[in-house]
Amino acid sequence: MKIQYKLAVLALSALGALQPQGALAEDKTIKVCSAENEMPYSNKAQLGFENKLAKFIAQALDKNLEEVYWTDPRYYVRDYLDKGLCDLVIGVDQGDTRLATSTPYYRSGYVFISREKDRLDLENWDSESLKTARRIAFAPGTPAETMLRAIGRYNDMFNYQQELVGFKSRRNQYVKYDNDKLVNEVASGKAEIAVLWGPAAARYVKESTTPLTMTLIPDNNRRADGQPVPFHFSTSFGVRKDATALLSAINRVIADKQDEIDEILEAEGIPLLEADSATLSMK
Repeated sequence: MKIQYKLAVLALSALGALQPQGALAEDKTIKVCSAENEMPYSNKAQLGFENKLAKFIAQALDKNLEEVYWTDPRYYVRDYLDKGLCDLVIGVDQGDTRLATSTPYYRSGYVFISREKDRLDLENWDSESLKTARRIAFAPGTPAETMLRAIGRYNDMFNYQQELVGFKSRRNQYVKYDNDKLVNEVASGKAEIAVLWGPAAARYVKESTTPLTMTLIPDNNRRADGQPVPFHFSTSFGVRKDATALLSAINRVIADKQDEIDEILEAEGIPLLEADSATLSMK
């Protein structure tokens, strides 16, 4: 019996030695898809607030963190997450149909940014300042563009938008609008107003040597044809659709550690909304 037991132990040991070490290590590692240079979200120097969230999630799951960097936001789900090169995406819209999304871990909105000393009336898209501003900085393809078209100011800003990216063509390529540059357009006086996603602008508004005002845009906007244009959005973590165990684990982390997640976001200066409400928290 002792001889048989020893043989069984040796056989199991040999089987373990044949297991790929990468597979064993993979159980202890979570791979997060991160932007190589999309600040203030993330970069390779790990200076973004989503870099901090990645570390937090990995620690909460008791995993080692490996960040897998992408360069083009149009394809990272298809070319990285779907192909198994990473396990987790940070900062996706709740209900993004390309992947399975977690319980939202924050809700925020787009903001008007102006200089404090200008004291502009920027309560909503009917504000007179939007009709008279010489330059309004914004990122194309966002709700800001939709509403600028609705109030008849988009064509006025066309040449300025081309100037912001060095007159690069957007046809079949990713043209990046740097959030810090768009905020600085207002701080420097080159533009009177900027319209940006709050989490993208908050760090630069906070760091600006020129005092700036960040005003949350209401969510009750409509296009010229009456269709609604939302400006408030909930943000989730995303995983592959078959990664049900990981999704459940992340949802537990959100439920148990929402206060710690909020601390990371509030330190960034991000305007936080209560879920499904217009209650704003800015600290």
